[in-house]
Amino acid sequence: MKNYNIQDIISNSTISTGLKLIAEKVFNNERITKIDGVLLYKTNDIGFLASLANYIREKMHGDKTYFNKNFHIEPTNICIYDCEFCSYKKKITDKESWEYSLKDILEISKSYEGKDITEVHIVGGVHPKRDLHYYGKMISEIKKILPNVHVKGFTAVELEFMIRKAGYELHNGLRKLKEYGLDSIPGGGAEIFDEEIRKQICDDKASTNQWLEIHEAAHSIGLPSNATILYGHVESYENRIDHLSRLRELQDKTQGFNTFIPLKYRKENNRMSHIGEVSTIEDLKNYAVSRIFLDNIPHLKAYWPMIGKNTTQISLGFGVDDIDGTIDDTTKIYSMAGVEDKTPTMTTKNLVDFIKASKRKPLERDSVYNVIREY
Repeated sequence: MKNYNIQDIISNSTISTGLKLIAEKVFNNERITKIDGVLLYKTNDIGFLASLANYIREKMHGDKTYFNKNFHIEPTNICIYDCEFCSYKKKITDKESWEYSLKDILEISKSYEGKDITEVHIVGGVHPKRDLHYYGKMISEIKKILPNVHVKGFTAVELEFMIRKAGYELHNGLRKLKEYGLDSIPGGGAEIFDEEIRKQICDDKASTNQWLEIHEAAHSIGLPSNATILYGHVESYENRIDHLSRLRELQDKTQGFNTFIPLKYRKENNRMSHIGEVSTIEDLKNYAVSRIFLDNIPHLKAYWPMIGKNTTQISLGFGVDDIDGTIDDTTKIYSMAGVEDKTPTMTTKNLVDFIKASKRKPLERDSVYNVIREY
């Protein structure tokens, strides 16, 4: 870790007194407030944000930057919900819809037999006919083929429906999925927690309280999870900080979140396209503020297929310490929303070289951040 001095961060005479006080809180290990968080978002001093976020990042992780070897399975894009921002969801009758059979999914899994893969990430649409037993069988059959793979599966929105459809109470449904072999939960479906904004963009899906309750219940039975935010649409800075604050409060209670992943709204092929997309500067600001505010979530991830390789590389100086994984698959959630890389994949060598080019130290991790190999 570099020898940081608070004066190096606040020496710019144009920095407001409020920002200087926030920096002092951070250096004194004091938690910043929601008002502080909004002020951070409103500053245009991107250098200050980068310096403060990087100080925290290097205090926590030094130059270490994590990745894993994973592949994705998207069982279906058929979904009962109709979110305004979604470019992925299709009706059963749509020519662009798909629903893999269990046989299809097992064939995908078999293609990774003998390969150096540690995680399968399973997310998709909320199919009207599939409950937790269907997905539980999927997990157990995958593990027969890949017995050592970590199954990270199903957003809280998917879980709420599949558990309810099977007639289970929440905790019992999660326990049943854990018995089938579920190892952890991704962070998707959080979108934005503010109830009024949520009504505008995804009114019919699992509510804010349901998302938080599902993750709290998962943590209580030993299923760790991640957390996300969907930013860059109709939300305000105050809405973003409210979202981060609710995550921080739950993490105080459970310590069950491994990483936070900001997800950028992408405009193509959805009903919110007219609002456009935020700039790269706004992306970097969002990473920095997230790292500064979320003092109790250990890792901050830039999901490179969503944000792009160039922005991901820059983000390593804005608080990010994890860039996800090899993504050796045909994940479509963001390709259908307009990202440039339509077939996202990077080899281990690509990732290692990518991280080293940013003067960081690459570490391969497992799904819960145990180090497998240093490069």
